[in-house]
Amino acid sequence: MVSLICTLQSHRDDVNCCAFSGSLLATCSADKSVCVYSTRDFSELPFSPLTGHGYGVHCCCFSACGQYLASCSTDATTVVWSMDTGEIEAVLEHPGRSPVRVCAFSPDSSYLVSGGSDGTIALWDFTSRTLRRTGAVTDTSIVACSFTPCAQLFITGSTYGDLRLWDLNMNHLHAEKNAHDLGVSCCQFAPQIMKGTDGCVQFQLASCGQDSLLKIWIVSLLSAAGIKMQLAHTLTGQSAPVLSCAYSADGQMLVSGSVDKTVTVYQANEGILLYTLNQHDRYVTACAFSPTAPLIATGSMDKSVNIWRVEDGSCAQDEAASVSSSEGRKSCGHSRLMVSEWSEEDVLAWLREEGLESVIDVFKSNNIDGEELLSLTKDTLSSELHIESLGLRSKVMKKIEELKMAPMSNGTPDEYLCPITREIMKDPVIAADGYSYEREAIESWINTKSRTSPMTNLPLQTTLLTPNRTLKMAILRWTTCQ
Repeated sequence: MVSLICTLQSHRDDVNCCAFSGSLLATCSADKSVCVYSTRDFSELPFSPLTGHGYGVHCCCFSACGQYLASCSTDATTVVWSMDTGEIEAVLEHPGRSPVRVCAFSPDSSYLVSGGSDGTIALWDFTSRTLRRTGAVTDTSIVACSFTPCAQLFITGSTYGDLRLWDLNMNHLHAEKNAHDLGVSCCQFAPQIMKGTDGCVQFQLASCGQDSLLKIWIVSLLSAAGIKMQLAHTLTGQSAPVLSCAYSADGQMLVSGSVDKTVTVYQANEGILLYTLNQHDRYVTACAFSPTAPLIATGSMDKSVNIWRVEDGSCAQDEAASVSSSEGRKSCGHSRLMVSEWSEEDVLAWLREEGLESVIDVFKSNNIDGEELLSLTKDTLSSELHIESLGLRSKVMKKIEELKMAPMSNGTPDEYLCPITREIMKDPVIAADGYSYEREAIESWINTKSRTSPMTNLPLQTTLLTPNRTLKMAILRWTTCQ
């Protein structure tokens, strides 16, 4: 369920873009201003509105940590603002002084890309605020851009209808011509890195355009054959040009806004229409998901910004399923619980299943529950539980390690399991590699190992962790229904 919780009416002209950070919402408008709100209560910050542009502001975006906001304008500049003070940190003049239609940070905020009305593309080194590379697509305007979650590539969309993939040296890697008839209006990569059946790295991309379509693509990085871009879904939930699209922080949902005045919310992986929202009076030009809360912002030519809450669903439960006491444990069995939540009885039942009856009395006398089971080592089996047989200690440890690594046997969706602990996540967070982990597990990984991804072994560009609230809600719904 999606419900409207408030409407913001600070702008005096069309709203062109909305962007969230962890704690702020920014909106920009043809009225030349950028407004900034606290997501706690959606009150406007004391330094808002920001009024450094000479013409209408087309796009705005936050750096990964939310410390900076970039906005671009017909005045041919991309302005960088401090979110601590509201002061201008830098003014980046677009090459050729072309009006700037779009801008986007890389996920690690090392780079900022901007696209111009004359087809020029500027890649900025954000740390030094200097121009790194330029490129161009002739006879068109660049109106959309997005970085891959690995921050090594970015895509641009143009009014000519093409989607083009570039690397950080501005080498043109792939062109998907006529991706949208009559022109692309927006595109965005999902935050997650995927792996294909052949082991290649893949990204999910959403794009929308003047053809009234929202499309989902799979972009594959092939070691020998270069780039492959394959259309996965064509979504037709709106009846007029689709002007904006955005993924949720976990990549599970996709929102879009259209000239038909509607906002649509889809289940992204399958392209299933979940909701159609009808609260705007004119074209819906902008949409964004919050990275830290179940919120959507939509902006319109009616000069307003609507804030929507994605409500947590609930499952119908019969009396037996709703029991959470020891009686409920018996009906579910230990296999339906996270190992760390096992009771002492659950541990003893597991020992019997694994043929470890010889240590049951020892575990029972020491009151070993699930959390203590996972913390056992060969040393503690010897020194604290006084299991003298080396072979028996090795067998117990082997079974514990298998328990940690194996998915749960009751059909638990694999995406609900932390890739590190292989247990259902309680506090899932998204790391810089695009994968979701249990917060405690990934923090421990980062603190005790080199800063590489547990999934890809590539360097993590930042240790920033983003709460994955959508996944947390999905896990809660699933566990409640079991």
